[in-house]
Amino acid sequence: MSYRRRRLFSTWLGVITAGLLASGSVLPTASYAAGPDAPGSPEPPEVRSTAVGAYLDYGPEGVRRIADMQKWLGGTELRVGHTYLPGDVWSNIEGSPSFLGDWADWKKARDDRMFVLNVPMLERNEGRVRDQVVRKELRRGARGEYDRHFEVLAERLVSLGVPDTVVVLGWEMNGTTYTHRCGPDPRAWKAYWKRIVGAMRAVPGQEFRFDFAPNRGKDAIAWTECYPGDDVVDIVGMDSYDQPPGRTFEEQVNEPFGLRQQVEFAAEHGKVISYPEWGLFRNGDNPAYMRGMLQWIEEHRPMYHTLTDYCPHGVWQCEENPRSSKVFRSALYGLKPEPTPTPEPSTPVTPVPEPTPEPTTPPDPQPEPTPDPSTPVTPPVAEPTPDPTTPAKPEAPANCKQLTLSSWIEALLGRKICLRVDGWERWLS
Repeated sequence: MSYRRRRLFSTWLGVITAGLLASGSVLPTASYAAGPDAPGSPEPPEVRSTAVGAYLDYGPEGVRRIADMQKWLGGTELRVGHTYLPGDVWSNIEGSPSFLGDWADWKKARDDRMFVLNVPMLERNEGRVRDQVVRKELRRGARGEYDRHFEVLAERLVSLGVPDTVVVLGWEMNGTTYTHRCGPDPRAWKAYWKRIVGAMRAVPGQEFRFDFAPNRGKDAIAWTECYPGDDVVDIVGMDSYDQPPGRTFEEQVNEPFGLRQQVEFAAEHGKVISYPEWGLFRNGDNPAYMRGMLQWIEEHRPMYHTLTDYCPHGVWQCEENPRSSKVFRSALYGLKPEPTPTPEPSTPVTPVPEPTPEPTTPPDPQPEPTPDPSTPVTPPVAEPTPDPTTPAKPEAPANCKQLTLSSWIEALLGRKICLRVDGWERWLS
């Protein structure tokens, strides 16, 4: 979606803490299977835990709102911080440290956080530039004329301590909104993408991951025609809003170049998937879409997903979608991150067997004395089981001779009497 629209909405949207926790299950039991899970389909790379996030504002306010949305979600961690570089002039595409600093600080506060940055490929990116101008600009980029702008951006990200930033480069390239669109010259567009990735990867210390994220569906051009190659793409993403083509969520899954084709394409190329932008749109407050998208994410485990949270797309900062808000909040409320598996040691440790103890010969059993048949046998009296809550009584001292009294006297006194040899003194046993 448009950076200008994101900025416009962000200036007037406040933090809205409305929403009620719905009871019961919110995700449908129906499955949209038969994609990469079907027999004979390639297996996508494993993602242990999907990182959840939301676009809340492009600047520092977006960083501050993350904690508030987490409270609304009952403590569920938003591990993805997502923002966009302005595409008006090259100096902004280079990413000023003052703009990126707050996001970098948030990312560095915890090791499991992810910083996702949408990066335009050309200036005047929302300037309604004609196709012939776009074609010329793409070819200039493919020749390397704009490499330095992206080297500067990479150097700044590394210096700020976020060298592992996920770069969503030239997003929604299959549409018509942006100057960095692919349609006017797909060959030049792919060559330019390769130049940018090469320039950024050449910066020492970088660990960037590059996300190829078209619009769902064909739009102006099939996004597969814009794919620049496995060597320069790490993630196959998709921006998927609730809008035509695809009147229902199932149609959005199965349409040409839709959600299913994205998953299958990524698996064939050995890539993880993502959803950098998703949310409600032209179909209004649509809880069926919200359930379907959340179920799809649960089944196919993208590396990350970020809901676009302003009107008309959002569920927390937008009061226009109360039913969808209830579904989203209920599904994500109070979720805990999956535990990180303990890594196995690189070198197997051979256990040292303990020595087997020498067998010992038990002593010869001593014969028990034969009882005298003339002596009456007194049956043994079972000792009462001690109460673990009652303190143990001390045993009689060695110099005390216990007196034998009738049982009713002992019961009356509630004690036994003993006589010390060095004087008359009662001892409570």
